[in-house]
Amino acid sequence: MADLSTTYMGLHLKNPLIVGSSGLSAEFEDIVELAKHEPGAIVLKSLFEEEIIYEMQQDMLQMTARPYLYPETFDYMDSELRKDRIRDYLELIQKVKNTLSVPIIASINCVSDQKWTYLAKEIELAGADGLELNLFILPSDLSRSAQEMEELYFSIIRKVRQATNLPIAVKISYYFNNLAQFIKKLSEENIEAIVLFNRFYSPDIDLERFEITTGNVLSTPGEISLPLRWIAMMSGRINCDIAASTGVTSGYNMAKLILAGATATQVVSELYRGGFVKIRLMLKELESWMEKHKFSSLADFRGKMAQTESVDPAAYERVQFMKHFSNFIRYNP
Repeated sequence: MADLSTTYMGLHLKNPLIVGSSGLSAEFEDIVELAKHEPGAIVLKSLFEEEIIYEMQQDMLQMTARPYLYPETFDYMDSELRKDRIRDYLELIQKVKNTLSVPIIASINCVSDQKWTYLAKEIELAGADGLELNLFILPSDLSRSAQEMEELYFSIIRKVRQATNLPIAVKISYYFNNLAQFIKKLSEENIEAIVLFNRFYSPDIDLERFEITTGNVLSTPGEISLPLRWIAMMSGRINCDIAASTGVTSGYNMAKLILAGATATQVVSELYRGGFVKIRLMLKELESWMEKHKFSSLADFRGKMAQTESVDPAAYERVQFMKHFSNFIRYNP
């Protein structure tokens, strides 16, 4: 039987399949059910910085309409009520860790380095095994330079690093001027892993109702190409682990990403489509593929197809189709 174990963020995982942050990992009962199918780790549903700030603002608005606006009121709003918002999250971590042995990674979806970073220590004290920072700041602010946008990422990471000794993974998008250089610089920031890439809300337009609607929510197998390209190009060139996210819909896709250099792979969409049983099915596919090719462990083939190891390294750099359409027959009605 093939050995599927791996080390990610300094954590020993029995396999490389990590349940990514989503509504699937928001409730204790669901987390227990996920654990029964033996994933390598589970990332809890993100605690959103915006949600905390919004709740604080709403409570502040309510209090400003009442006749007891003393300085103590604002002190209370800035600490006690915010603690109420996160208490459930910390209690969930404690409850899960007291019940299950699977590694649990907390998740914070953040857009600034203000006010919330103390939570990293609270999460550590609650018993989490690691912390994933889901960082995606849409580069749409015309008043901010690209350098200022990037510096915000580093500021967030440094403040969180100061607050906790937990291993940290940083989940990012691909919206950067020089993505390779940015990933390299991130890996030098005393973090344990980078996750490529986070999936974000995509708008669409309803042509009949003239409304903005939600685009594709679940990822598809074809979307593996983006993380695969960048994992292959960065593998062996950065100072931390790399995890893959988006398009991980089968054990065979997991094998591709590990060949490219991934230490672990995050799965969400396929579990929404096929249920928690897909965890075991995907691991079985990976194991069967390994046995077919006589790989006894993940280390036997991890990074085997990375750009630094490939006989055709330029293949990962190609961005134009050129001759590829010549293989297709044009449709003639």
